[in-house]
Amino acid sequence: MATITIPCQTCGRTLINMWGLRYALCAECKAVQVFKEKIKPRVLFQVGRFLNAAANQYQEQLGQLAPKYGRKRAVLCGITYNNHIKKLEASVHNVRSMQRLLVNKLRFPNASIRVLTEEESDSNSIPTKGNIQAALEWLVQGCQPGDSLFFYYAGHATRIPDKDGDEVDGYDEALCPLDYKHAGAILDDDINATIVAPLPHGVTLHSVVDTCFSGTVLDLPFLCKINWDGLYKWEEHQLTDKGTRGGKAVCISACADDQNSADTSVFTGRAIGALTFSFIQTIENESKLTYGMLLNSMRKNVNHAQQVVGRFMPRATSVPQEPQLSSSTRFEIYSEPIIF
Repeated sequence: MATITIPCQTCGRTLINMWGLRYALCAECKAVQVFKEKIKPRVLFQVGRFLNAAANQYQEQLGQLAPKYGRKRAVLCGITYNNHIKKLEASVHNVRSMQRLLVNKLRFPNASIRVLTEEESDSNSIPTKGNIQAALEWLVQGCQPGDSLFFYYAGHATRIPDKDGDEVDGYDEALCPLDYKHAGAILDDDINATIVAPLPHGVTLHSVVDTCFSGTVLDLPFLCKINWDGLYKWEEHQLTDKGTRGGKAVCISACADDQNSADTSVFTGRAIGALTFSFIQTIENESKLTYGMLLNSMRKNVNHAQQVVGRFMPRATSVPQEPQLSSSTRFEIYSEPIIF
């Protein structure tokens, strides 16, 4: 970057002109010096760009140092269940793929993403029930209008008979943490109370849940029922009020509450969640997406994978997997843009 320097005529100290000024006050002897040559406008423009870039970098670093107050924050959880009879080979790969999407495409700072898998070195990042609950509490802590929050889960889930009478179908949906055998599952009631109910006006939460029995796993009040022609209607799902404090919560799940989800190698030759791959591909390849466009694209991709697998394993498609959309509010899915 071009600058102009002159020695102070009184004390000899070097004076630097980066601003195009005509005069300078010597910090050493307080004498006023005259710059005979002015900096050209082009150089001033370059200086301005440099300072703006430096300011932006500072703001980004500040947000990374204090992600609690950042505009984007995410929790990504993938559980493999090593040494379990129903081990899930793709869960960690699912999480890494989703993390790349958030950072490279959706501009989430790495420092504002909490990852929980069995491969993490930090004991607080192992996907136990306590750690998952703590991460979900962190996700919404101190959220402010304009914040974009994201929760992703890949692992096992289950259905448990409803005890408090708030489920239309009589069952609570629940996530299975790594230590579920002795710590228990995480009920949809608890997930809703932790990351949905506290959302203030102006905050948006997106959840992508790649697991079985996940259609209403966030206990959101409205479920979008859509057919293969793209026609849809919103159904009121809850018997009690489980909305937000004015914020918006949207859940994209792998299948209906009575369906199973699957990992597949059809897409890339490597096992990955059918919903996860379909979600990532659609976000990466489509511009100006609406929720309707996203939902239809994912359903077509998942259905294609099931048909391919079904040619070799007919039983694999005996229970279809249909991605679901639920929300804290009703909206027009073909005109509402997706903004992360």
